[in-house]
Amino acid sequence: MDEKVRMEIKNMNFYYGTKQALCDINIQVYRNRVTAIIGPSGCGKSTLIRLLNRMNDLIPHARIEGEVLLDGHNIYGPDEDVVDVRRKIGMVFQKPNPFPKSIFENVAYGLRVNGIKDRQYIRRKVEKSIKDAALWGEVKDRLNDSALALSGGQQQRLCIARALAVEPEVLLMDEPASALDPTSTSKIEELIQELKKRYTIIIVTHNMQQAARISDYTAFLMLGQMVEYDLTPKIFTNPAKKVTEDYITGRFG
Repeated sequence: MDEKVRMEIKNMNFYYGTKQALCDINIQVYRNRVTAIIGPSGCGKSTLIRLLNRMNDLIPHARIEGEVLLDGHNIYGPDEDVVDVRRKIGMVFQKPNPFPKSIFENVAYGLRVNGIKDRQYIRRKVEKSIKDAALWGEVKDRLNDSALALSGGQQQRLCIARALAVEPEVLLMDEPASALDPTSTSKIEELIQELKKRYTIIIVTHNMQQAARISDYTAFLMLGQMVEYDLTPKIFTNPAKKVTEDYITGRFG
């Protein structure tokens, strides 16, 4: 399988003040694939995914060593525009976080922030993004209603639509279904399978079955270190390290 590398994490170390949270992480993330990051609570999964679009820049005394490459460009390079990085690398968080605005304005928000004023373009883009997030049939007649009136699962798909509207190249998802019921979770998983045809997706999940179901590659993190990274079927059926097998079979974590 000749895979194209979309992102690469090279010799990554990350510190909160003097505390090292990630140690020498190296991963290649492949285009139009879903990469899952798994591991016990507190192992650095969310820290790692937030490094991939510079969310951790906002944390005082945080420090990074190493590189994160998007199509060969280091997103931590001195000339990189953080706003542009976050447009290219979208993020969906664990809890749905719609703005207290209408459904339409939630999705249009990023377009307006990026200076787009053409109303027809915004309308087309909002409709396409909501359709791409598999939400259009449920909200098309109520686009002016408050997004806060939607169910949790609908809000999360709205947040995905909001991320898609600005045409990212990579989509990061930090436990996007952990706050949702099984039916909503299943819709998000189906959506991820559909979206990977056009996007490169990295998902943090604490749910082993979910990682096995939806990802092509799996990275197993423990105590801030990358224990193992491989094709998902191999990680789940024939891992190289005993500690990986112990975690996946539920012996700890």
